Amino acid sequence: MKNRFQYFSVGLISVWLGVFGLLSFLTMVVISFMQHDADHIALMHFTFQNYYDLFNPIFFKIFLKSFYIAGIVTALCLILGYPFAYIISRLPERLQNLSLLLLLLPFWTSSVVRSYAMMSLLKTKGLLNSVLLALGLIHQPLQLLFTNQAVTIGLIYNLLPFMILPIYVNLERFDRSLIEAAKDLGANYITAFRQVIIPLTMPGILGGCTLVFLPAMTLFYISDLLGGAKAVLLGNLIEDQFLTANNWPRGAATSVLLTVIMGIGLLIYWVKSNRRINYDSVI
Repeated sequence: MKNRFQYFSVGLISVWLGVFGLLSFLTMVVISFMQHDADHIALMHFTFQNYYDLFNPIFFKIFLKSFYIAGIVTALCLILGYPFAYIISRLPERLQNLSLLLLLLPFWTSSVVRSYAMMSLLKTKGLLNSVLLALGLIHQPLQLLFTNQAVTIGLIYNLLPFMILPIYVNLERFDRSLIEAAKDLGANYITAFRQVIIPLTMPGILGGCTLVFLPAMTLFYISDLLGGAKAVLLGNLIEDQFLTANNWPRGAATSVLLTVIMGIGLLIYWVKSNRRINYDSVI
């Protein structure tokens, strides 16, 4: 009976992923090689033009800007998230659970609602400008909303837990006797951190970077709300091609290219996670 339930569960999940995951992706791949038509989703005419169009200077600039902002967001999330995850991993178990609960509690609310809340903080008469004016640190409100900086802040706020959690999992399982062994061999704490802790938590770092970098390019509603027309990222490009320009083949080509990039990132993470670590060479 137990085996039947397992087979049923695995089969149901496989069918679900096959229909709504693999089949949908293959449909996008097929459409990406079709010709655009204003009256139909696509014309059954094979072409590479949709992929050539992605190297148009306008689209290429959006790609570069998306990679640039996603890279900054990933780097800042790593700088903020690693110490946070390290501190949580050193706490007693009860405080660890409480800290993780407080970390995830805001995410029980829709990210769109949280983005609107971020707008109320960053707008000209928002809370942040009001506090800075009251403290006398500024003499006139700062233009924070509808800028690339606002998009970066919004992305960091929404994606920071995705950096913290994989690193925390690695740090929580970390064998701290290795640090003592490194100190016995003459390493100070900085050297032990650089040569022992970081290499052994690299799978968590790569996992967190993957979980942050890829969504940072595609969360179009954050750039819409916090950046306005000044912040067009890859997710906005895909949305515009499907919903505004009604150019499904080009939107599908952009989506396929992004999926390939995501696949490469996940492959790198998988290889790094399954690589056997030589503890003797690390220490």
